[in-house]
Amino acid sequence: MPEDSPGSRPILAFDYGEARLGVAVGYLENGMTHPLTTLTVKNDQPDWQQVSNLINEWQPAILVVGLPLNMDGSDTDATLKARKFGNRLNGRYNLPVHMVDERLTTRIASDALAETGLGSRKHKAVLDQLAAQHILQTYITEQSNRTGEPPLEPEH
Repeated sequence: MPEDSPGSRPILAFDYGEARLGVAVGYLENGMTHPLTTLTVKNDQPDWQQVSNLINEWQPAILVVGLPLNMDGSDTDATLKARKFGNRLNGRYNLPVHMVDERLTTRIASDALAETGLGSRKHKAVLDQLAAQHILQTYITEQSNRTGEPPLEPEH
């Protein structure tokens, strides 16, 4: 059962895509992050019942959504969809939603998977989860930097 302190409650992070929604969980208090699951997205809509199940199970203090931007920082069509998803999360669950620049997260996750030697079919099953984990780690590092505390080494 999660404690009442927001720092000790989990954070759920989402890597929103047109076909899949990667999810990761982590804690601001200790910097630990873990890939969690991948949900299917159809017609720009995730399975909201599955999202609700995750929210109910983990009782997060904060939700984080990756914001896909062009390399120059400008918006893309995917940026608008991710923002819309973040707004829907906030509206449905009344939890703070933080958008985090996710440039290159999928590439970083893909490179990490390639180093494991897994076949590309298996990559798809975890790629979005690992991208969500990287988004979450970016958020945790940014928060640590804002509080003046040294960023924690990520624990995977």
